[in-house]
Amino acid sequence: MQLQGKSAVVTGAASGIGAAIARAFSREGAKVCIADIDSAGARRVAAEIGGGAIAIRMDVTNQAEVEKGVEETARTLGGVDVLVSNAGVQHLDTIADVSFENWRRILAIHLDGGFLTARACLRRMIGQGRGGAIILMGSVHSKEASVQKGPYVVAKHGLLGLARVLAKEGAAHGVRANTICPGFVRTPLVERQIPVLANELGISE
Repeated sequence: MQLQGKSAVVTGAASGIGAAIARAFSREGAKVCIADIDSAGARRVAAEIGGGAIAIRMDVTNQAEVEKGVEETARTLGGVDVLVSNAGVQHLDTIADVSFENWRRILAIHLDGGFLTARACLRRMIGQGRGGAIILMGSVHSKEASVQKGPYVVAKHGLLGLARVLAKEGAAHGVRANTICPGFVRTPLVERQIPVLANELGISE
């Protein structure tokens, strides 16, 4: 029960890594906000977790939705102690072929989303005066590059810089910031990529 008495916001928590983190936090005693643009999926995960978990529809690229969601979480769960900024998407294309629309979409979800959620939660944590933790979901692509993943690689590299600034600015208020950089995890996002990549490379899934 390491998180007993803590309240956490987890974005992109309707499935995959986000849902697994939300379940783990709940098992450790936290009250969890399942935040996702997929409101039905968020409600399913919250109902499964129980224990005071709440579901909020949140488009992390929408400033008003982010601020409203964090405010509602704080009001309902008694504050915000932890943020896991996990919402993300993928798009496979070369730099030569990727559209500006897809470039901007990927960066907005990862970078704008990371910024907006971190800013809203940091402000809340500073106001509460009890510290907190901000976790940005990076990737092995925060450290390495892969072909056909240009916008994703750039966005994940950017999250490292954001976390470093948050760590320095949050330190005086007892707020820690870190980036987690996993490799391949079998999530719905990755499973959708497998047949595409296998076909392009001429190998089995």
